[in-house]
Amino acid sequence: MLRALYASASGMQSQQLNLDVISNNLANVNTTGFKESRPQFQDLLYDTTKAAGSQQGGGNQLPASLQVGQGSVPVATERIFTQGELSQTGGNLDIAIQGNGFFEVQMPDGTLAYTRDGAFKTDSQGRVVTSEGYPVQGGFQPVPPGVTNITITTSGAATYTTASGSTNFQIQLANFNNPGGLDAQGHNLYKETPASGTPQLGTPGANGYGQLEQGSLELSNVSVVQEMVNLILAQRAYEVNSKAVQAADEMMQTSNNLQR
Repeated sequence: MLRALYASASGMQSQQLNLDVISNNLANVNTTGFKESRPQFQDLLYDTTKAAGSQQGGGNQLPASLQVGQGSVPVATERIFTQGELSQTGGNLDIAIQGNGFFEVQMPDGTLAYTRDGAFKTDSQGRVVTSEGYPVQGGFQPVPPGVTNITITTSGAATYTTASGSTNFQIQLANFNNPGGLDAQGHNLYKETPASGTPQLGTPGANGYGQLEQGSLELSNVSVVQEMVNLILAQRAYEVNSKAVQAADEMMQTSNNLQR
């Protein structure tokens, strides 16, 4: 019964984390380029009283083991990098990625971060920056004064047009062998880790890299309906674990009240 208390308590803690992840997904349902997370759990060690296959005498073997588990534990929150829907905005520097890839962003400490949020702007120097003011790398050139038109093709070929001429450059995307291993930094930014692998730059629309869509933004890939279903399941799982705690407590109370 004491073991049942700890196993059920671990189940309640797992469902608390499950609820935290679901809540974060729902809170970011309108966050540009947000990718939902999915918690993963594992069962804990087992207390084995009898092992399967153990000899029982006379050449007989035990056909099944006698084991009791110790509950569950969260082991990962997997980031799901499925494609989000595209929303047309008409902005010249609003760029969505249709497919694989990330935009490179330079952080204040000089390191690089990566984002799917293509809601770019210009700063006082004409640099293309994120909403936080971080310069966008990957071939982006500063926007010259007096620009009359900005054109970005699906393959990343970009042109700034002014009254005195035009500036052409090529945008590149970064990709990773394991995007799920990226470390979320907040502000729609990710950083590489040993699990993600090193970034590989490539041309949009070629060799597995996604295409660019100027005048559009990628919406969150969170499904509100699915998250609500997950929320109900988490709530019910938490309730049934609490019932198990209550049942174990009542059984212990009955044992303690036994009189000779």
